[in-house]
Amino acid sequence: MAVERQALRDWHRLFGLLLTDFFTGTPFAVEVERDLSAQQQLLDVAIIRRGRGRFPGRLPDGLEELRPHNLVTFKSHHEALDGWALKELSGLDVAYRKFVSPSPADLLPEDQFGLYAVAARFPHNLSGQIPWQKVQAGVYDCRWGTDTIRVVVAGELPREAHNAPLHLFSASPDLIEFGSGSYRRRSEQTSRLLGQLFDRLRGEGLVMAFTMEDFNRQYIKEHFPQLTPEEQQEVLEALPPDRRLAGLPPEQLLAGLSATQIQRYLDRLTAAPPAPPRKPRRKK
Repeated sequence: MAVERQALRDWHRLFGLLLTDFFTGTPFAVEVERDLSAQQQLLDVAIIRRGRGRFPGRLPDGLEELRPHNLVTFKSHHEALDGWALKELSGLDVAYRKFVSPSPADLLPEDQFGLYAVAARFPHNLSGQIPWQKVQAGVYDCRWGTDTIRVVVAGELPREAHNAPLHLFSASPDLIEFGSGSYRRRSEQTSRLLGQLFDRLRGEGLVMAFTMEDFNRQYIKEHFPQLTPEEQQEVLEALPPDRRLAGLPPEQLLAGLSATQIQRYLDRLTAAPPAPPRKPRRKK
């Protein structure tokens, strides 16, 4: 039982760490496993606005209207999103609001807080037990007491690049592969985090054609021209010797050749092949 609990906790941590990476360099910060009490109660993820400005890009479906404080509970493909999970989230909301407010008698306004539940799969039982409204594909609002909780089902989100960070936790091999190919590197930790995630997925039998090597190769292809000469050299030195030229875009490959050399090569490519030798005629 302890091993199972630790495995589930690892999934929650990976989810939080991936969101930490996703929000790197934006006005939002992510806190993972925030302890909210003397008796340990861990909130899976808190997404907190730390500065002014907008998120650069498009947020995943269901997360478009982030507030200053956003509390997220996560359920992997091993767990069901159920009534108890929403009870916990609601209770943690109360504790968190008291924790970050000036005092229990001077609470921050309720509209400063958003409640989210992200699940790998659709919670069929829960959706039949409480007021439930579909907002769009993979996104639902449910009522829990006086709260509205936004539910995002990773396995139902459209195959679009902005949903990539949640696709990685969908438990659908096709969506995981799509998310792997679409997720953009956000920090120096991205490769390590994705490597950990891919290892865990393969360990559970979720086979993907897209690998960490594929991710790194795609990143180099997209971002190599924007790197400084020193950074480009560092990237190339990290590649196997027989693949260093393959990592260069055409402009870089041709940069060391003169216009005359390039033209001679093109002329050879386009020149008509030599005619085959004529057979000698037989004498009659």
